Amino acid sequence: MKVLVVDDDVDLLDLMTYALRREGYSVLAAVDGQQALQRWESENPDIVLLDGNLPKIDGFEVCRRIRHESKTPIIMLTARDEEEDILRGLQIGADDYMTKPFSAKQLAARMKAVMRRCQTDPFRQPASEVRVGDLVLDLQSHEVTKAGKPVQLTRLEFRILYMLALNEGRIIPYSRLIEYAWGYYDEGNSNLLKTHICHIRKKLGLAPNGQRGIKAVLGVGYSLSRA
Repeated sequence: MKVLVVDDDVDLLDLMTYALRREGYSVLAAVDGQQALQRWESENPDIVLLDGNLPKIDGFEVCRRIRHESKTPIIMLTARDEEEDILRGLQIGADDYMTKPFSAKQLAARMKAVMRRCQTDPFRQPASEVRVGDLVLDLQSHEVTKAGKPVQLTRLEFRILYMLALNEGRIIPYSRLIEYAWGYYDEGNSNLLKTHICHIRKKLGLAPNGQRGIKAVLGVGYSLSRA
């Protein structure tokens, strides 16, 4: 397995590189955000271990850019232990978050857990057709039917509903839905997302925010359950 390790602390970078190689990993190293993106693009690593406080390009921005282009698992490794920073990292696409200091065994265990989770995560494994009860979405044709009847959705509405259906019963954060639908994350699209959700509910004949259908989880995101 190929691991990209990014940290501007050269001593810590050397220690992590040594420890991971002893575990049998092939290790790529980068000391700043710009180098990290260059190595990620050229080497296509299986997982990224990313410090949040990097020179040239901030680690959170590196995480956002990687997540925009890829589903590569990302673990943030940082001295920032405030809840706001942790939430920020997870919201822009990090799969896990480790606060320094940590042991090599803890890091290896967390990497294995993240890789297992990502390999079985339906969010990362797009299907050509998704069914949720009598709702059917076809990714290839962008056609939607409910109880056998066609439902006309815009391209954005389809992408939002597809991501929710692909993860039936799971809460998808606002940021993930926005990034998937628009292709990038912009906080200004939050109100637009809410409007599109309302339109989708109406077109599917769903209650505004019932226990069934598309449910809003205040301050977190949306989930879809069988109507």
